[in-house]
Amino acid sequence: MAPRNPTGFDMAEFKAAASPKSAWAKRDPWARNEIWRYTGPFTRWNRFKGLFPGFGVASVAFAGYCAYEHFFLKDDHHHGEGHH
Repeated sequence: MAPRNPTGFDMAEFKAAASPKSAWAKRDPWARNEIWRYTGPFTRWNRFKGLFPGFGVASVAFAGYCAYEHFFLKDDHHHGEGHH
């Protein structure tokens, strides 16, 4: 038989109580009040999507400007050809 912990703390019982599937969690009176934080518009993905607002639009606009500058704006100064 394993020696009993003198403090009376039982790790197996603690793990069972801390599990989200435990009987205690099912009897939690606040559980239904807390569940809204993790469903619908408050899911982890929906919270992450709003982290960088406008980043997608700005990326497309910057890529478009870079393409425009490369193909349509030419440098007519000809630096480095010498001036006679």
